[in-house]
Amino acid sequence: MQTEQLPSPASSAKDQVGAALFKRPASGLLAVTLVAFLVAGTLVFLGLFFLWPSFTLIGMGLFAEGELDLSAFQTLLTQSHTWSVIWRTIWMALAGTVGSVICGLPLAFVLYKLRFPGRTIARGLIAVPFVLPTVAVAAGYQTLFTRGGWLEFLHLEHTETAIIIAMIFFNTALIARSVGSLWARLDPRLEQAARTLGATPSRTFRTVTLPALRPAILSAASLVFLYCSTAYSLVMVLGGIGVSTIETEIYYETTQYLNLRGAAVLSIVQILIVALALLLAFRSSRKAETSLRFNATVVDRPLRASDAPVTIASILIVLVVIALPLVNVVIRSLRRGGEWTLANYTDMADPQAAKVLQTSVLESLWLTLKTGAVAALIAVLVGLIVVVIASRPVRSPKVRTLQSTYDALFMLPLGVSAVTVGFGFLVTLDAPPLNLGQSDLMVPLAQAIVAIPLVVRVTAPTIRGINDRLRQAAATLGASPLRVLVTVDGPMILRAALVAAGFAMAVCMGEFGATSFLIRPQSPTLPIVIYQLVSRPGATEQGMAMAACMLLCVSAAAIMVAVEKLRPQSLGGF
Repeated sequence: MQTEQLPSPASSAKDQVGAALFKRPASGLLAVTLVAFLVAGTLVFLGLFFLWPSFTLIGMGLFAEGELDLSAFQTLLTQSHTWSVIWRTIWMALAGTVGSVICGLPLAFVLYKLRFPGRTIARGLIAVPFVLPTVAVAAGYQTLFTRGGWLEFLHLEHTETAIIIAMIFFNTALIARSVGSLWARLDPRLEQAARTLGATPSRTFRTVTLPALRPAILSAASLVFLYCSTAYSLVMVLGGIGVSTIETEIYYETTQYLNLRGAAVLSIVQILIVALALLLAFRSSRKAETSLRFNATVVDRPLRASDAPVTIASILIVLVVIALPLVNVVIRSLRRGGEWTLANYTDMADPQAAKVLQTSVLESLWLTLKTGAVAALIAVLVGLIVVVIASRPVRSPKVRTLQSTYDALFMLPLGVSAVTVGFGFLVTLDAPPLNLGQSDLMVPLAQAIVAIPLVVRVTAPTIRGINDRLRQAAATLGASPLRVLVTVDGPMILRAALVAAGFAMAVCMGEFGATSFLIRPQSPTLPIVIYQLVSRPGATEQGMAMAACMLLCVSAAAIMVAVEKLRPQSLGGF
């Protein structure tokens, strides 16, 4: 009689390992196939909706009838008007950058080096400009300087100075947050040594602190210069027809003079200026990373009487530069013809309330929300795929190089202004073979291209911070690569996606540059409606413009709050 032998523990473990190894290639092949499909899909998207329009514009400026033709450059760049526009763009961006640094450094010191009650709330308040649509704030500044405005006596209506002040509004917080977060972690021993040797606080700041912060200041300032040089909506609203920059000149050459080659040449000049700013930002940030010496913990101290001058200066900056235009928008939205009224809000449902409009303000809001949601969805899907693939840990140096290249490709839209993106869409996608001119996807696609770099930058730190040991532990327990992605990376990706979706939708809702080229007159988005209203002198139009600004700002802020509320609490803070 034969007895059935039970398998030994050793043979059983061997069989399990063999079975796992037998199944692993199929799982690995599926993962590789999926990654290849996603990479190809995102590259096709980038090529079709960014690279093709961009290179088409470059080709329009450099070639004519298939041959190299620089006559458009010669014609445009020999005109004194063109050079005055280029110079105005550069010097206004420089002035906005310097003003932002001057206003941002005191805020950085007070908010990140000093402890006082309500500091966290104060930090959050100065971040408000990040989620406010630029056209709405520009309209608020416009009514400050116009006839009957609080600052009419300054005579800044339709001037370069008004535009520069608005630039400072948007970028002061960027300097404060970027420099302040590093300032709080600087090694304090050098400052203490200087004070011990008899240096005054001001001399210590000039000779010790400022040199240590210089790389961080230069890095943030180069980004501010980039934003100021592409402040299209600020120039359109605050400058009027008397002040033009490269971006507004592209718009006029396209829509008023039908000079597409001239506009293409200006787009190339704009790309070169923005690319230079990005290069300086990259080099400065790399230098900051290698030059600064940080403490492991934040170094701050209680507020003292000696801090009164810088504290008072910071309060004045917040009140005058940040709070004043916002308060002005609120008050002006409740007044018409010198009287308090809610008519500006009730008229938003009436398409006949203002002759300049072809639709009601509320209908434009609904269109803005739909367009922004579609654009944010596209940007988040593409951006998450890019970050997840580019951040996966690999051992091969060649694969890491490919990952870095793949990631860098999707940051390219940072080097092209939204106006250039819109112009590129107009001359490429509105013609065969796609013929998207009458499609509802035209505007969301352009807005998504603008928002993708933001999504990548917002989500990358979280996803790259996932502990790879958790992935390895899951794989050791038999989880396939796809299951590891879902169970280990999934919760972190969800958290990053929700936050990125909020930022992307807020940005897309307020997008004005690309949208101004592509929107149909009978269905304008809310930023276009605000521009149309604020450009008219009537009391009804001006009041409705302020009410529309309030509506857009509140909608953008509500989206950010909803993201925080809807995010699973178990995922923690972002």
